[in-house]
Amino acid sequence: MKSPTPSGQPPNHRTLESGDRSADWQKAQQVLEALSNLNLSRGNLKAYLEQIANGVSYLLALDWSVVTLCQQQQERVMASSIPLVDENPVYSLHGTLTETVFQTASTLIVENAAEHPEFGAPPEGYNSYLGVPMITPSGEVLGTVCSFSAEPRKFTEAEVCIAGLFAERAASAIESYQLFKQVQHFNENLEAEILQRTEELRLAQSRLIDKERLAAIGEFAAMIVHEISNPVTTILMGLTALKPEFTNQRNQRRIALALEETERLQTMIKEILLYSKPQALKTTRLEVNNLMVAILERLEDIPAGAGKRLVFEPCPEPLHILADKDKLNQVMINLVRNAFEAISVGETVNCSIIKETSEQVCLRVQNWGKLIPVDVLPLLNQPFYSTKIGGTGLGLAVVRRIVAAHGGSFSIDSCLETGTVASVRLPVAF
Repeated sequence: MKSPTPSGQPPNHRTLESGDRSADWQKAQQVLEALSNLNLSRGNLKAYLEQIANGVSYLLALDWSVVTLCQQQQERVMASSIPLVDENPVYSLHGTLTETVFQTASTLIVENAAEHPEFGAPPEGYNSYLGVPMITPSGEVLGTVCSFSAEPRKFTEAEVCIAGLFAERAASAIESYQLFKQVQHFNENLEAEILQRTEELRLAQSRLIDKERLAAIGEFAAMIVHEISNPVTTILMGLTALKPEFTNQRNQRRIALALEETERLQTMIKEILLYSKPQALKTTRLEVNNLMVAILERLEDIPAGAGKRLVFEPCPEPLHILADKDKLNQVMINLVRNAFEAISVGETVNCSIIKETSEQVCLRVQNWGKLIPVDVLPLLNQPFYSTKIGGTGLGLAVVRRIVAAHGGSFSIDSCLETGTVASVRLPVAF
């Protein structure tokens, strides 16, 4: 520990006359008054320990007293009876008087440090030393209350006892403060945990409400669809049969429009039925490259792809998944058709398979058509929302349900750097 530079003159030395009862009584009164004035208010540990350091120096007429916390072969000065250049400085314990007190857990009195170098070196400019360990009721040594005098001097038993009383108070205060901090930290962590759990519960409740709402919608939609499916089929058959009977061009346009709208209604009915049904899978072990080649060969000739190119980039290594071939075929038809509809004649849709991790493979469908606005992307997750005129908004909802049933995830990104990319991530089968 370095020698401090005091801001003023050290207090005048006073000695105790053992034979003087009046002096003893007066000293006892001073000690009791100093102890009673100690106040650990508002958790201000530093101010409390400074009261202890000042009290020891004043009562024992010493030049300097410090309270140190000892940990990991270092001592941190928590309080000092005179101002220090650095606040809470840290020093090495090795070879110091404080180390002797801390290691032995015993009071050390050195009347003249120059004559007893075996106990360790005092701070520069000081020759006598009184070190008292701060020991908790459980026996843990937290640090020391060290007092120094510039001149060699003796310490009476009463003085050692006084220093010990203050060291006990310091140990109790530090232990209480550490416990307070532990409780405070625990409460903060508990509060954060409660907030996190509350938010998770809120999200879970929100998802449950959404699921219940969608389940009710699905059940109602399925009932309605079943009721109107047969009439729509009958209407479609009737319009198809009547079409040759109308030779007038105006009536031909009307019947063609009626057929188109009826077919669209029939498509919507099929998609609603598909969305409302549980996704029961018939999984088999499939090699992803071969699966994609077989699916994409059938997609090159769909009407939406007329005059457009479809390019496939396989994975360099064979990867297997456990999947329902027909369901994945449905997923890819939906994604590739959407990509074809987003581009112009002569442009290209890119399909690729990427091994993202050892446990996950990604099926990507990319196009460089018109980008999807950032505020619209989240809405694509909602059933019955569509950016296409006349669209049902169920295509991507069905895709998401099928992918989720496979234990995978589905996402859409759209930006200038990559275009619009639909990604189906599925677990690899080992």
